[in-house]
Amino acid sequence: MIRPVRKAVLPVAGLGTRVLPAGKATPKNLLNVFDRPILSYVVAEARAAGIEHMVFIMGRGQEAIEAYFDNNPELESTLEAKGKTDLLDEVRAELARPGEMSFVRQMAPLGLGHAVGCARDVIGDEPFAVLLPDMLMAAQPGALAQCVAAYGQVGGNVVAVEPAPPGEAHKYGIVALDGQSGRLNRMTGMVEKPPPGTEPSNLFISGRYILQPEIFELLESQGSGAGGEIQLTDAMVRLMATQSFHALEYEGTTYDCGDKIGLLRANVAFALMRPDLAEAARAAVTALL
Repeated sequence: MIRPVRKAVLPVAGLGTRVLPAGKATPKNLLNVFDRPILSYVVAEARAAGIEHMVFIMGRGQEAIEAYFDNNPELESTLEAKGKTDLLDEVRAELARPGEMSFVRQMAPLGLGHAVGCARDVIGDEPFAVLLPDMLMAAQPGALAQCVAAYGQVGGNVVAVEPAPPGEAHKYGIVALDGQSGRLNRMTGMVEKPPPGTEPSNLFISGRYILQPEIFELLESQGSGAGGEIQLTDAMVRLMATQSFHALEYEGTTYDCGDKIGLLRANVAFALMRPDLAEAARAAVTALL
């Protein structure tokens, strides 16, 4: 029986060095994309995919993330008194639902694999999703919902992938496939940042995963990999020896919001997707050209 995916891990403890100085005092995942933080979109994507509990892996000085999903009685009462009910509804829609969110401290920045491992006691013995909040995905249905649907077909472990820009596959975690037919294919391997010319495919892991809980035991014994960090991909390769992995080439567009130009692209793209403000946004952008 394929067990449902109810929980998700969101590693938000990164230092945001690629967007400095913007990320110095504000957690990078609270930087705005148009009129709301990056995390707002990612949490909405998780909820739309049926996630009931989100585990945020936090770093030092990131208490603002927890505060964002908490009540702000002064703000809410002010909006209510001024009759700004539309804004009040938007603010309240962002709040954590009872029992929906946990916040776990990653005591040292030891890599994505270490961050995911910090969620072990909260996730327990059940399959779970991982959403990298740097990667903002414009898709309908959402990227994670597409992964959950694929998981319902094949079980095991599912990884969202997409084609790397020409000549840039060596910058990413790349998957190897047992043939390619359609968008969902069995994986035979993966490698983190392969040397140029050695990539097994042009499909890179784009920031959405569904993993089985056995990954936690492997992460506990996982040594350092690329960049001297504990890499999630390395533990996934070890898990592949005993469990199936499938790569889903999801339908949508990814914006790397951990990069200054990627964040700029996301701001423009998501502004143009808003039915209520797209016309004004397009006029504002065009006027700058």
